[in-house]
Amino acid sequence: MPVSLFISKKKLESMYRDECGVLEPQTEIISTALAVIGFVVLAALLSQAYLGYEARAFALENYESASLLADILVTAPGLRSESSNMLSASSLDKLSSPEGIKQRENLFASFSGNYLFFFEVQTQDDLRHWQIEPVNIEPDSLSENREKVASSVPVVIELNPAESVPGTLTVVVCKTSWK
Repeated sequence: MPVSLFISKKKLESMYRDECGVLEPQTEIISTALAVIGFVVLAALLSQAYLGYEARAFALENYESASLLADILVTAPGLRSESSNMLSASSLDKLSSPEGIKQRENLFASFSGNYLFFFEVQTQDDLRHWQIEPVNIEPDSLSENREKVASSVPVVIELNPAESVPGTLTVVVCKTSWK
């Protein structure tokens, strides 16, 4: 028995003095670091996927609204010419001018305040263009960096009683800060 006790004591001593055991914890650190990096990459991919989904969801939810607003604006009495079913260039001139504040207030008052939108009318040859924005909005509400959805419908614009041209009416719905 004393010989075997001596051998097992020698094995224990050699196990603690073995230099190979020093490298073992370093491999755990590397594998742990790789696992953490993998989780960080996965979290980044999931967050990008969610942000993409959110942007597409806004577009899908508001495109139908923009299309409906465009259809309603085509038939709005404040934009129509008196003698026909065409949009009136003189009405558009009044609405887009600084003097047309009251007409713009009346036009946008008939729509829900839940949608922040403006609309543009332009001739097909791009010689005439009108952009009509609501009066009582914050200055940065329609800024370029805000997410937007647009819908267009074809229209006929009466320039004068003898001349009419084809064009488009485009409604642009902007994302509000509370959505």
